[in-house]
Amino acid sequence: MDGPIIGDAFGQMLLDRFAAPDLDASYPELIERDDGLLQTGHRGRYFAPYEEWHAAERALIDGLSGRVLDVGAGAGRVSLYLQDRGCDVVALDISDGAVEVCRRRGLRATFLGTVYDLAATSPAPFDGFVLCGNNMGLLASRDEAPRFLGALAGMARPGARIAGTWLDPYLTDNPDHLAYHQRNRQRGRMGGQLRLRSRHRNLASPWFDYLFCSPAEGEELIARTAWDLAELNRDEQGPGYNVVLRLK
Repeated sequence: MDGPIIGDAFGQMLLDRFAAPDLDASYPELIERDDGLLQTGHRGRYFAPYEEWHAAERALIDGLSGRVLDVGAGAGRVSLYLQDRGCDVVALDISDGAVEVCRRRGLRATFLGTVYDLAATSPAPFDGFVLCGNNMGLLASRDEAPRFLGALAGMARPGARIAGTWLDPYLTDNPDHLAYHQRNRQRGRMGGQLRLRSRHRNLASPWFDYLFCSPAEGEELIARTAWDLAELNRDEQGPGYNVVLRLK
């Protein structure tokens, strides 16, 4: 067989890490971009305890209470913290392996599927939604963002909020990234719209879109939805920033 096997590469990475955390150096997280760029990350970040989170992210999460949906929960680091704090939290992920890791780590409520799949079940409404680990990128594109945020609004109680982290892709001088931004614009895409897939051993996930954007671009996207941008706080030492959205 030529090329990698298409499957749950991300979930298998988390399952392997859960079973053998001492092998982090041998099996880093691998992300492939559709221009061929391969980037590595530390897979242990998906299991990091609260004390190791960035202070701004801790403050963001500490503002949540009640019934909370963790979108793109991964290994459940945020969900577990919220559950221990007494929140009624649901950990959602499209990765079967990620959901299995969440269950093995003690999360009581999980959901395998997209936010659209969950919305179709008419769940009890949520007070808050978490999109940490730069998971505001799940808005995917200019066209998809209103649909995604609309699905969350349809599952929200009055006054609900979204707490998320994002990344400004333009704060870089890396020629590979700058060329990718230009390539995107030539194809009618937003500059920071990524086409990615996870890789692990001989597995590759299906390709997916992931959106990084400037704060101005993010505010423009949000203005087209049922949400208001209530807070935006930049990381003074990097391109990341935190946002809080409130239901109009």
